[in-house]
Amino acid sequence: MVLTGTGAHGAYHAGALRAIQEAGVKIDVVAGHGIGAGSAALAAIDGGARLWEADGVWRARGVTQLYGWRWPLRVGAWIGVGLVAILLVPLAVLVVGLLVYLIGFLLEMLQVNQGAALIASYSAWQQSAFAGTGLPTIVPRAATIALTAIIGVLGIAAFLASRGVGARRVRGGWWWRIISAPLDARAASERFADALWDLIRGAAPLARPGRAVLGRRFSELIAENLGQPGFRELLLVATDLDARRDIVAALLAEPFRRDFLAPRVGVDRRSEVLDLTGVGRDHAIDMVAAGLSAPLISEPHRLTFASDSFWRGETHRVCDRPGALQRLLEEVAAAGVRQAIIVSGVANAAAPHRLRAARLDLRGRFGEFQMAAEAVALRDAIEATRVYFESIYLVQPAHNAIGPYDLHGGYDDASDRRQDVIELAERAYEDTYRQFIEPVVGASGEQLARHAAAPAAPFSSR
Repeated sequence: MVLTGTGAHGAYHAGALRAIQEAGVKIDVVAGHGIGAGSAALAAIDGGARLWEADGVWRARGVTQLYGWRWPLRVGAWIGVGLVAILLVPLAVLVVGLLVYLIGFLLEMLQVNQGAALIASYSAWQQSAFAGTGLPTIVPRAATIALTAIIGVLGIAAFLASRGVGARRVRGGWWWRIISAPLDARAASERFADALWDLIRGAAPLARPGRAVLGRRFSELIAENLGQPGFRELLLVATDLDARRDIVAALLAEPFRRDFLAPRVGVDRRSEVLDLTGVGRDHAIDMVAAGLSAPLISEPHRLTFASDSFWRGETHRVCDRPGALQRLLEEVAAAGVRQAIIVSGVANAAAPHRLRAARLDLRGRFGEFQMAAEAVALRDAIEATRVYFESIYLVQPAHNAIGPYDLHGGYDDASDRRQDVIELAERAYEDTYRQFIEPVVGASGEQLARHAAAPAAPFSSR
């Protein structure tokens, strides 16, 4: 099962995994990139339910905070709104004065005595408000305080950014350290790490360890339970910005692991493959965090390789790549897989007259690009890798109004209403039954019934 997508489209994986589990479909390998890396990691340790349960990833409180604006931009924007409000106070007083004079004039026309009194009282208050100790003094002071607060926030952000670069040197003005990537992917990374730790620790009230220890515990749990119900082999793909190549993290059973890690002509597999049962056993959570780091719009995840690995302790920037699906399918085929189910939350507009209003907000515009890039990558990847598989099945929505960063939900022009991520998960559940379980699993069951008397042929792949 290959899971792809970005941001809110991870909710689509939740519904698909729920349908697969209910139907009893046996999955040997789960693979993912982007938000699919987090979904695949949970599915590998029989934790798919943590995606759709009431307190799971997509139903628990705080899901709308995933991929929020970075705190310097968020705090600075709110202070800026306050500054604008302060500067508009004198104008607001004048506008209210016009309304008061209009109301007083109407009352006078109706021969109501309170009209003149209302105008007189407001005029007196307005004169005192614009006196030397009133608004002319208060507004500049408040505006100065707001500007100072904005400068202070930016200064703190620049200082923390300079302290947080770790072993990597950075170039660019201090303002780029503040602005850099506008969205913060750490909340998404923390949520998936917490979900994985809840499954690993069980009922023990233990605090979540660091990323390396958690990755090691995660890898050990899969390696020790491979072959048990619910535990699956795992493949994750992310892109190394410094090495300019993809990184493939694999936790496979023998003999597939040996063949997968074997040297290939013209390719040094040591530079691009992390064996999660060997030297790379500490990097499973790093690969999940890398997949959750959207390119450009969020900071890449920093992965520090082990000192005895090919990269000798270097720290590389890793993130998702919209077109990584083809590489993921190639690696899945190299792991011995012959039947693949691809789950994508992107709908392919295959008919005219389905245009919708273009997005002007930054998150919406970048989300539109990512959806288009994934739709193209999905088509190209299936066409390019079809020869490696006996069958490829695709589960995707016919229509999806929710963009990758619409964690609050999205407005659907077609139905003239808002939709949320819970509805997206429910749609995935229905799509999986309609597109895969009923036509494929149901049909194969009928074929097995017809050929029950025939001897079974040996089949070593999966």
